[in-house]
Amino acid sequence: MTLLELGRSTGTVSLGKLLDAEHARTQADELTIPDLIDVTCVGGWPALVGSSVTQGQRFLGGYLDSIARTDIRRVDGISRDPRKVWGVLRSLARNVGTEVSIATIARDTGGSDGPVDEDTARSYLAALERLMVLEEQPAWAPRLRSRARLRSAPKRHFCDPSLAAAALQAGPARLLRDLNYFGFLFESLVVRDLRVYAQHVGASVFHYRDNIGEVDVVIDDGTRWGAFEVKLGITYADEAATSLKKFVKRIDTEQRGQPAFLGVVVPTRYGYTRDDGIQVIPVQALGP
Repeated sequence: MTLLELGRSTGTVSLGKLLDAEHARTQADELTIPDLIDVTCVGGWPALVGSSVTQGQRFLGGYLDSIARTDIRRVDGISRDPRKVWGVLRSLARNVGTEVSIATIARDTGGSDGPVDEDTARSYLAALERLMVLEEQPAWAPRLRSRARLRSAPKRHFCDPSLAAAALQAGPARLLRDLNYFGFLFESLVVRDLRVYAQHVGASVFHYRDNIGEVDVVIDDGTRWGAFEVKLGITYADEAATSLKKFVKRIDTEQRGQPAFLGVVVPTRYGYTRDDGIQVIPVQALGP
């Protein structure tokens, strides 16, 4: 379930309308960082609606253990060591929302026994994808006007960021002490919701990286496109806007077209359009 489905978003900033190049000005309900951490730790699971964070994380820890011990074997009939499955899960959790390499996952999976074969690591990832535990955010590949070199590795997310927190037993107190890591969970939460909203409007969710820089999210419906940076604080809006403007300059917009929107998604109460045309969008206002 998205924040909108959980009743934590107003849905007043429509992704479909953003693709129509509409600008939204909105005021959303307050969502503090501690509130956002609690929502992220419990996740968008229908069975956990109304649960406390402690109850939610206990349930999710049991769910991951069931995957490691039983469910992953049912995918293709291959028996896998539960300890190694947990190694994959924890590796993905530590690197959630990044282009973590197969070599890193293989090393983490083997632990003290040494890295597993990279093909073995790929088979674990494939099984988790088939269980719909893991989802990839593919790289966007537009034509460039610069000499920048595109990177093609996907970002890897759990289907819900609460699983990453549960895999590391990272509760609210720990996440409040490590806001850098929580920033990755927040980005993963935004990607989770945007996947749902993008499906509603017939679009796909990508990320972009070249040897010069990156952009967190690109929305593309084959005709129109736009991009988001995701930041945990409004103080990073200027930095994010600069990154977005530099990114657009590297795209061959004569071939691909101008972006329908550029936005910075933040957990702030107010949404508005900056003087440079880039929109600041509260995560608790996003909708389809």
